[in-house]
Amino acid sequence: MAEALLEVEHLKKYFPVNAGFLGRTVGQVKAVDDVSFHIRAGETFGLVGESGSGKSTVGRTILRLTDKTAGEVRFRGRDLHRIPEPELRSLRPKLQLIFQDPYSSLNPRVRVGDAIGEALLDHGLAPRGEIRERVLETLAACGLSSYHIDRFPHEFSGGQRQRIGIARAIILNPDLIVADEPVSALDVSIQAQIINLFRRLQETRGLTYLFISHDLSVVEHLCSRIGVLYLGTMMETASRDELFERPLHPYTKALLSAVPVPIPKLKRERIVLKGDIPSPANPPSGCKFHTRCPLAVGRCREEVPELRNVGSEHYVACHLV
Repeated sequence: MAEALLEVEHLKKYFPVNAGFLGRTVGQVKAVDDVSFHIRAGETFGLVGESGSGKSTVGRTILRLTDKTAGEVRFRGRDLHRIPEPELRSLRPKLQLIFQDPYSSLNPRVRVGDAIGEALLDHGLAPRGEIRERVLETLAACGLSSYHIDRFPHEFSGGQRQRIGIARAIILNPDLIVADEPVSALDVSIQAQIINLFRRLQETRGLTYLFISHDLSVVEHLCSRIGVLYLGTMMETASRDELFERPLHPYTKALLSAVPVPIPKLKRERIVLKGDIPSPANPPSGCKFHTRCPLAVGRCREEVPELRNVGSEHYVACHLV
């Protein structure tokens, strides 16, 4: 395996559940529960799963926007959660986040040029006299015009706002960008434009992405490797081609069966999962997926499956594989 830019090992993030007059902790919401994967420099790793599976919490914990409960997050070999705050601040430009909602992530009272350039001033990466030129260059790279620099967020469409969010991230020349559902709020035609922008920026700037999404068709187009998350636990990770051609976990197979096929005469057998995703405050014992798995046996209810390599860096957590 080539040296990884980011390594996540046995990451856990639990949120306390408080109750009573004194606010005592009576339980924990296991939003992320033992997640492991790695991302090499220059690649796009897709993280997929149903809503409530913990994808966004993984991204925020990796960036240390929220503290971990256990595990390690190593960026270029250093554990991000053990770096002192002053040193972490100097590292922040190299780790950027693109939000799902391109409007609420922008201050409606701040002009776009100021919103994009303020981080350069804040981190001392450019003198004030060079800020406007750097912003104009970044706007152009993201498909926006020079006259957009003095406009406010409400004057833009959803796709343009997301381009602004991307510009705000890449102007700092980051090494890793966590993109949290960046196209889910956009029309399909605009989604294609933004995805192509992500690919073009990766080719020209050597960017590395953690791309979080619930849309497998988008992930297939953009990502080189994919991890499948269910109830805060990694079920399967593999290269894009391997995962789509030879899915092994029953949950992955069910997700892929729901992806629309662009050929009308070609029909895919639909696997419909019964029931709802369990609560992360009270997850099932054994394999977390056994309550909805059509193949579950007694061992699945009692023993937690290990995420193991079954060949060609294809990892799966299932007793039956």
